[in-house]
Amino acid sequence: MTREAGAAAGRALVTGAGTGIGRAVARALLDAGFGVTLAGRRRQPLEEAAAGHPDALVVTADVTDAIRVEELFAAHAARFGRLDVLFNNAGTFGPAADVGDLDPADWDATAAVNITGAVLCAGAAFRMMRAQTPQGGRIIDNGSISAQTPRPRSVAYTTTKHAIAGLTKSIELDGRAHRITATQLDIGNARTGLVDALVGDGALQADGSRRIEPTMDVAHVAELVVRLARLPLEVSVPQLTVTAAGMPFIGRG
Repeated sequence: MTREAGAAAGRALVTGAGTGIGRAVARALLDAGFGVTLAGRRRQPLEEAAAGHPDALVVTADVTDAIRVEELFAAHAARFGRLDVLFNNAGTFGPAADVGDLDPADWDATAAVNITGAVLCAGAAFRMMRAQTPQGGRIIDNGSISAQTPRPRSVAYTTTKHAIAGLTKSIELDGRAHRITATQLDIGNARTGLVDALVGDGALQADGSRRIEPTMDVAHVAELVVRLARLPLEVSVPQLTVTAAGMPFIGRG
């Protein structure tokens, strides 16, 4: 992304912006001077995340619904005119189950958000970035360290997050001609309500034990996304991993 001195930092859209990592990233982008569309299923947490920022737009949207996704990006375009950054963040942990116990309905629900939703949002962003002048933009897909190494009994989440690796690489390849870059951002144990619930009383380990794991302030993840968002489009960061120091990831199991 290139911009003239004194111009706005850029225009961004964040999915899953009402809570957790999405909320932290949306607020950090707003604080950094970006115009930001905050998208999610529930209006109240989105409005709370956007509070006090005149350059925030709140849009309720179900990312699994193609029509609602198109409406979301149309609302962003009407307000901000262009899209420089998509933080493709909406996701769900899904059920705790191995592949032998996985309920098909639970699988469908997890895949709908984590794969279909991510693809629909990336597609809408890609079309907008390809068509705008100046052309281009950056898509940051929230992968998870489970895109590299699973936790026990996480087959639905792990499988869908592995799919994000393929999505990000495809965006990066197909976006070359249009100045569109993509990053798979794999995050481990950023402190949010969901992570606290997962690891706070001891997370299940590969040997069957439970262990209280280190966590990190989600603000560090948000700061990292802002740094990515500020990079010129001559710079590509295809994959980036950030974890709480000392958590069981390298050598997990």
